Amino acid sequence: MLKSVPMTVTLKQIKVFLAVAQEQSVTSAAERLHLSKPAVSTALSEMERLLDKRLFDRLNNRLHLNAQGRRLLPLASELLVRSEEIEGLLSDVDPLAGALSIGGSHTIGNHVLPYLLGHFRAETGHKKQTLEIANTSQIVTMLLGFELDLAFVEGRVDEPDLVLEPWHEDEMVVLCAPDNPLNSKRIKDFGELNASDWLLREPGSGTREFFLQNLAPKMPKWHCSFELNSHEAIINAVTANLGYACLSKLSTSHALEEGRVCQIHVPGEMHRQYWLLYHQQKYMGSLQSLFLDFSRNWSFEIQGLLR
Repeated sequence: MLKSVPMTVTLKQIKVFLAVAQEQSVTSAAERLHLSKPAVSTALSEMERLLDKRLFDRLNNRLHLNAQGRRLLPLASELLVRSEEIEGLLSDVDPLAGALSIGGSHTIGNHVLPYLLGHFRAETGHKKQTLEIANTSQIVTMLLGFELDLAFVEGRVDEPDLVLEPWHEDEMVVLCAPDNPLNSKRIKDFGELNASDWLLREPGSGTREFFLQNLAPKMPKWHCSFELNSHEAIINAVTANLGYACLSKLSTSHALEEGRVCQIHVPGEMHRQYWLLYHQQKYMGSLQSLFLDFSRNWSFEIQGLLR
């Protein structure tokens, strides 16, 4: 257990601890906090001395949270949120003062969350938000490190420390080049696509996971032509006849309307679930709770995203 000590640990030391824990580097933490490296090192060392516990393991010039540090992480995150609430309560600033850190996997982050955040700003007047867009596995890592308040992803997540709530659904489509013989056709089974080349997102992507779980088993001889880390790169590769792709209809609607790619109508279920995620130990202040409730009640149809 953490040793009971007098309240001499400062808010600055808590901020330093959290930054170092998330960055795993004194240098990066110093840059993030706009402090010198010696100031960060001194604050962290003093905090460990006061607690009489090591919070990090030092390995290859990197700092990795140990068991004690991991136990402290949610408390440190909560203290910083509460400090923002106290500042707002005891001043004339908006009671919703403070920042929101939102994460989204690529499809949701690029095509859905801008509308959600725009609507939230219009309704509340709150404008201090950050949006991190990465693949599902990277977003999960950030949630586990308390770098995000909450996030929205396409891939199913099996992580006991995270709360998963079903959010919305998305339609997936199979794409080909305009001069492909299957252009706009409705195929009866995936045998017509067996032994074909496919363009995939990188490992950790929810879009890749959908293809591997739902389409790949129906085509035993499929081949990965390229791995690309953005939807737009895959769309361009489809246009260049480098292979077929399975992407979100939201992310491909512009290319379909422009005729750069065409849809192949395939049999079977082509919908996937979106998920709202947050850490079960994450303290939700008034601002975070407001955004969480707003997100739960927000509808795609409000913005005309589903047609």
